[in-house]
Amino acid sequence: MEKLKIKITIAGRVYPLSIKNAIEEEGMRKAANKINELVTKFEQNYAVSDKQDVLAMCALQFASQVEINSISDDTDTLEAIKKIEAINKLLDVHLK
Repeated sequence: MEKLKIKITIAGRVYPLSIKNAIEEEGMRKAANKINELVTKFEQNYAVSDKQDVLAMCALQFASQVEINSISDDTDTLEAIKKIEAINKLLDVHLK
């Protein structure tokens, strides 16, 4: 399968990328747009002029969101397992 070549602009710099398909292209472009929006927000709200600092803040923002979602998912999974175990105990009692 031949890879598609696209260019993505992040924080004013152009990055050439090779991607597999249109779905991956859409994902890359949406991600770049979110990064650029966050860069603009940080530059406007925090008077940060160094692009490296702004990009580090963006990376931290996105990474923390992933970690928070992971923690939340783990908590939800544990709660669901506890509820299923309780239902199984009730069924066992009822069926005996």
